[in-house]
Amino acid sequence: MHRRTLAALAAVGAGALAVAAAVVVSAPSANAALTSNWYASAPYLMPFDNSPPDPVEVMNATGQKAFQLAFILAPNGGGCSPTWDGTRAVSGDTDAANLISRIRANGGDVSVSIGGYGGTKLGQTCGTPAATAAAYQQVVTKYALKAIDFDLEEPEYENAAAVHNELGAAQILQQNNPGLYVSVTTAGTAAGTGWFGQQMFNDAKSLGFTPANYSIMPFDGGFNGGSSQTAALEALHSLLMTTFGWSSDNAYAHEGVSMMNGRSDAGEYFRQADFQTVLDYATGHHLARYTYWSVNRDRQCADPNQSTTSGTCSSVPQTAWEFTKYTARFAGATPPTTQPSTSTSSAPPGGCTAPAWVSSTAYTGGALVSYNGHTWKAQWWTQNETPGTASVWVDQGACSGTPSSPPPTGTCTAAAWVATTAYNGGAVVSYGGHKWTAKWWTQGDIPGNNSQGVWTDNGAC
Repeated sequence: MHRRTLAALAAVGAGALAVAAAVVVSAPSANAALTSNWYASAPYLMPFDNSPPDPVEVMNATGQKAFQLAFILAPNGGGCSPTWDGTRAVSGDTDAANLISRIRANGGDVSVSIGGYGGTKLGQTCGTPAATAAAYQQVVTKYALKAIDFDLEEPEYENAAAVHNELGAAQILQQNNPGLYVSVTTAGTAAGTGWFGQQMFNDAKSLGFTPANYSIMPFDGGFNGGSSQTAALEALHSLLMTTFGWSSDNAYAHEGVSMMNGRSDAGEYFRQADFQTVLDYATGHHLARYTYWSVNRDRQCADPNQSTTSGTCSSVPQTAWEFTKYTARFAGATPPTTQPSTSTSSAPPGGCTAPAWVSSTAYTGGALVSYNGHTWKAQWWTQNETPGTASVWVDQGACSGTPSSPPPTGTCTAAAWVATTAYNGGAVVSYGGHKWTAKWWTQGDIPGNNSQGVWTDNGAC
C-alpha cells in the first residue's frame, strides 16, 4: 500500500505554478459516457510523477477506457483546499484538465483518487465532514466527474476523526451528485483488512453510508502471489457480511481489489499469472472492482528482473501495458492482440542495411535495427522503445552501407545525472556515456528512458 514512496514527489518550479486561468472541464459527451464497470476497472495513473505515460497511447494499446488519476491532497502548507499531490491547486489547474479532455476525446473518462499513502489528507485539515465534502466538491465540479475514489491509507488511516471526515464527505458527495460512483480503498491483510480497517467499516455502518465498493490492497503485507490475494478477499467477504449484515452475494457485489503489478515495496512479486488468478476470482464471484497500482509501472525495466522496486517500471519481464489489459478484460473489453505502432518505421535513408525498427516487434539483446538514418543495437530485450529515446538502444552511427562500430564513449565533462536533482530546461548532464540536454523542468526522469522525452541526446561524450 506504500504507493507514493516509489519516487520522490517533484518540487514544482515557480514557472509551473504560474498556471493559466482555471479551466472547467466539460462532462463526457453522450458517445463517451461510460458504464460503471469502466470506473470499477480504472487503473491508477499519476499524471505528474513517476514518468507518466500517454494515457491515449495506453487506451489504444489495451482497450482500457478509464483511469484513476492520483492523488488529491491538502496543500503542503496546510489548509482545506484540494491540490494535486499537495503542490498544484485544483482551482488553477490546466494540466490535469487538458489531460482529462484528451482522454474523453478518445472515448474514455477518469475517476480521481483522493488520499493515498503519505501526505496530508483533507480529512485531516478540513475539520468536519461538511467542510471536507465542500473541498472535494470543487474537484467533482472542476472536472465534471462521474466517479471518485477515497484511498484511505496512512497516516490518516489511523486517525479516527480524519477517517470520519472522509467517510462523511463521501456520503455527502454521493447524496449531492446523483449517480456519482464512489469507491473506498484501504489496506489489505491476510484477515481481509486490519484493525483500523474494521473501525472504518464500523464508522461507515454508523453513518448509514454504502459506497459502490470497499476495495483492499493485498500487497506489502506478507503476500505471495495470487492465491494469497484471493484468500484475503475471501476473508474480506466474511468481514463485510458480519459487519453490515449483507448476504454473500451482496457482500461480493460491494467488494473490490486493488493490486500492485510486478515487484511491491516489500519485495513481493505479482506477475501476470497472479493477475489472471485474481481476475478469475473477481469475475467468478462478481466482485465490484478490479484495479491496480499503477499504469506508470506497466512497462518493463531496463533490467526486467531487477531486485528493486521502481515507480516507472514493474521489475518483471513484460510487454508494455500488459497489466492494464487485465483491467480492460474485467470491464468486459477484449484487448487488441497487437501493439499499435506509435512511430514511423520505414527504412531510413543513408544506405542502412539493418532492418527498419518496428515498434510492435520484440527484439533481443544484440539485435540491429535502422531508424532515422542510424543503425542501433539492442542491449537487452525490448519492445516499443524508440531508438534514440530509450537507453536500451545504443547508436552505432549513421548508416553508410554497413553498421559501424559503436562510437567511442570518451570522457563526459558534463555533470552526471542525479535522480533526486531538479533540472531546469537547458540543463546539460551526462548519463550512459552520452551528453543530454533537458527540454523543460524535470526530476527523476532517466535520460533516454522516459515516456515524455524530456531529455535530448546530444551524442556520445
